[in-house]
Parts: sequence; C-alpha cells; structure tokens
Amino acid sequence: MNLSINKEYLLKTAKEILSFDSPTGFCFDIMKTIAKRAEDFGYDFETNNKGCGIITIKGKSEEKVIGLSAHVDTLGAMVRSITSSGTLKFTLLGGPIVPTLDSEYCKIRTREGKIYTGTFLSTSASTHVYADSSSKKRDPENMEIRIDEVVKSKEDVDKLGICPGDFVFIDPKTTITESGFIKSRFIDDKGSVACLMGLLELFNREKIVPNYTVKILVSTYEEVGHGASYIPTDITEMIAVDMGCIGSDLSCTEYDVSICAKDSSGPYDYNMVTDLVNLSKKNDIKYAVDIYPFYGSDVGAALRGGNNIRGALIGPGVHASHGMERTHYNAFENTIKLLYAYLTK
Repeated sequence: MNLSINKEYLLKTAKEILSFDSPTGFCFDIMKTIAKRAEDFGYDFETNNKGCGIITIKGKSEEKVIGLSAHVDTLGAMVRSITSSGTLKFTLLGGPIVPTLDSEYCKIRTREGKIYTGTFLSTSASTHVYADSSSKKRDPENMEIRIDEVVKSKEDVDKLGICPGDFVFIDPKTTITESGFIKSRFIDDKGSVACLMGLLELFNREKIVPNYTVKILVSTYEEVGHGASYIPTDITEMIAVDMGCIGSDLSCTEYDVSICAKDSSGPYDYNMVTDLVNLSKKNDIKYAVDIYPFYGSDVGAALRGGNNIRGALIGPGVHASHGMERTHYNAFENTIKLLYAYLTK
C-alpha cells in the first residue's frame, strides 16, 4: 500500500496530545484541541452530554455508518485526604501500575483552577531513615504526595485551597526519539487518537471520501469502563482503536498494528476480524492477531450499553501498558493503513 502519511504531522500531533493533562473525567481542555483539528479539516464535530466528541466524515453512501473510537482520557489520581503533616493521600483513577508512580512528578489542580506541583513518594522515602525504604509495598496506602509548598500541617494545605476530590495529573514525560520511538505515559490511548487525527489529515489532504459515512467517537471515560456505553444510534459496526498489548504469549510488537480476536469481554465479530486480517495480508501491512485476557475496550462498553452493532478492536502495539509505555512510529503507520483499507474497501 502506497499511502502518503504525513509523518511530521502525526508525530507532532502525538506529542501535543500526549502532553495534555486529561485523566478520566477531566478532558475538557484536550477536547477543545481535538474539536479544532477536526473542524480545521472541514469535518463536523459535536459533543455528547458526558463530554465525548463525535467527528463525522461523510461517505459515498449512507447505507451504513461505521464507527471508530479512541479514548482521550488517561489514568490518573485524585486527592483522597490531607494528612496531619501536610502531605496528600490519593485514590487512583483507572489502573496505573502503582510502583511506577514512586518518585513521579505530578500536578494538583484545585476546584478554582490553581495548580500546585508535587511528587508521589513512599511513606518510607529515605534509605538513610527507613529500614524498609526498598521493600515497603508501593500502593496507595503506603504512598503519599509531597506538595512543593511550605506546608507543615493539614491547616496549611487547606489554606492553599487543596481539597479531597481535586484531580492529580501524572507527568507523562513524553519523548520522541530520532529512531522513531514514542516514549510516554498514556500512549494508551492517546497514540490511537493521534492515529485518527493522522487519518483525518490524510483524508482531507488527498480529498479521500470513505465508501460509507464514518463517525469517530473520542471517548472520555474509557479507563473507567463506560466511555462508549452510548454511541450515535445510526452506527452499525464499530472499530475500537486502542493499544495492542506486548508480552508473554503474545505476538504483537511495537511496530505492528494489533488485531484483537478476543479480550476479557469475549470474542470480537468474526467477520470483521477476518476482513481486517485479509486486508492486512492484501496490503502488506505488518499486523499481529492476539487474545488479551486482561483488557476491555470501547466496543465492549458499547455492546454492554445495548447498542446494536458488530465490533472489532485494533491499534498500535504498545509496550509496558499502564506504566512507562513505548511504541514506534511504524505501529502508528500500520494502524492508519489498516483503517484506510477498511474504510475504502
């Protein structure tokens, strides 16, 4: 397949999207950017009541409507309580690998919009003080957030305006290497959102019209299970574009587009999966078919929500999911190629 994918645009978009703070439930700022990009390309954008974005690409036929989805919400944390010594206890948003948070920088946003910086730390943070500094379990009960302000008590923190329920943004540390690797937290699933923006750029630049109308759902609550529980009622089939897993008993790499045959919610539509495999073979797209036992997608949420659709799941291969993740530009390119092939077949 000879597609003129704009690599510079795709990587620049990925870095911008990955740099936004958008933990699940707090996606307001990033959705404004997604809306502007879609509208600049000439596509209609609307928002549903819970903040998910819907981008419409008119097709040659409206006989059916194909849905694509990717989620812009990420893992994160929220202030649970304030300790007597002026540190913060936290509760998780989604399922980050908690030991990877130890010594990670973060920001705390108050309800009034004030931002403070801080660091996730073990409550036994110093090897010179605590015998269990290395062995203590890293979990929310044994960790806290140290605020970069002069605070010595709960009352001092109260004066800053920090309260339980305030969002905590985890530093994504996004880096793109000269060799084409994208290293960052939250490539799951902002990498896929970048792929969909790259697809829009391609369609707009090359004046490509898909065979059928396409509606792209950019969901905001996927990490807590209900991102696409409601979708436009005219969607008849849907592909969730989400990260492919890499590891034991799996064939996907950081260079592939993953095609998931089954995850924890059950098998994906057999005929759609077969189409995706055959299109990959026909167009020499580097792909892998795998089964993900500890995984759920927006398609699963849509089906559980009672939507009458067929569904599939594809996405770029991502290493070390829910920790310090990494993928490669080739996985983005292969994902876009497969989406293009499916929408124009």
